[in-house]
Amino acid sequence: MLFILTTLLQLTHVAQAHVVISYPAWRGNNLVTNETFPFGMQWMYPCGGISPTTNRTYWPISGGAVALQPGWFTGHETALIYINIGIGENPVNYSFPLTQFYINGPSNNPYPGTVCIPKLDVPGTVWSTQIKSGDRASVQVVEAARHGAGQFSCSDIIFTDDPALVPEVNATNCFNSTDIKVSNVYLPGTPPNESCSTSTGRESGRTNLFAGVDSPAATETNAVTGDGKGVRVPVMLLSLGLVVAGGRYIGGL
Repeated sequence: MLFILTTLLQLTHVAQAHVVISYPAWRGNNLVTNETFPFGMQWMYPCGGISPTTNRTYWPISGGAVALQPGWFTGHETALIYINIGIGENPVNYSFPLTQFYINGPSNNPYPGTVCIPKLDVPGTVWSTQIKSGDRASVQVVEAARHGAGQFSCSDIIFTDDPALVPEVNATNCFNSTDIKVSNVYLPGTPPNESCSTSTGRESGRTNLFAGVDSPAATETNAVTGDGKGVRVPVMLLSLGLVVAGGRYIGGL
């Protein structure tokens, strides 16, 4: 009986966990639970029960920024984040990974906070052979809770080679909150023996996935309601301790 009660309690926490994409523009608000989606829309692969939108964001053909808020509802004190891309008007296959990383939030209750990566590279074999400027695609964010549940959200994009069409990435839409720790950031193409789990890994090939956006301390804004949601810090500060060993695997804070 105790096992059953514990399991039900865990499932309750999982069902309430959600993620919001704040950049590129979110496909739509799927933070709802209704008769069609009794456990919440975000459980539905590939994009949380929402069809593609006509409000697409221009995104650099070689890759761009992704910002997300992982702490909606309960159940995400810890989580794995996967960011993938699917090619086409309404992709059903999101088999091109851009990155994955582990987050540790301040609480298992709902918490404010944003994580942003200013530049995620589209794999070279994709943008050099499978896409061109003007092609459509979708960025998929998957948040895997500690109990194993996956939450799905998407942003719809148009690839472009014209920087003037891309919305500016700056301190208002790409920043990182002080109370969310990011670790074990993985980039596709890493050889199995080229990895490190902390910032004490090898110095060669050091790079900085989170570099490139300087954000002064300010009150963070909720992407859905516009309410105040905590404090943000410069991306450069969050990136301290995130290093690449062998060029592709980044250790943790």
